[in-house]
Amino acid sequence: MDKQALIALFEKYIRKLRITPEWDVKLELVEDPTWPKTGDFKIDCDDRKAILLLNVINPKQENLEEVIIHELMHIKMYPLDQVTESLITNCFEEGTAASQFAYQQFFTALEQTVEELAKCFLLEYGENREFSYGRCNNGKSFNDLYEGLNSID
Repeated sequence: MDKQALIALFEKYIRKLRITPEWDVKLELVEDPTWPKTGDFKIDCDDRKAILLLNVINPKQENLEEVIIHELMHIKMYPLDQVTESLITNCFEEGTAASQFAYQQFFTALEQTVEELAKCFLLEYGENREFSYGRCNNGKSFNDLYEGLNSID
């Protein structure tokens, strides 16, 4: 997908998701082949500014429209993210197993929720409604995950 098309999709979704005019968000296309992520963002919550970083050289996902939506959903969820993170840091001693467990559960639930919302939005408004399966390509098969486990019989 060319850069102009990505910019147009970004502009479309910052309006559809009602991120602007409350937030100032810009898209930065990452052209570093060593950058390991497909999308990410930098955020200044106090000033309501964010930069969406999008890997255009070596993306791990096939559908960059889906990635744009996903990252913008993180901005929508950011206040909830910060409240939950504050609760974890105030309720659990840093570095403890309980703290690590709470963080893992929270971030797993956050990523799953953001991705589910992104998929719903993509299906409703997307120009390319095909989901990305890039992360599946590098993962283990179902059988590989259970290889070597003992039977309970």
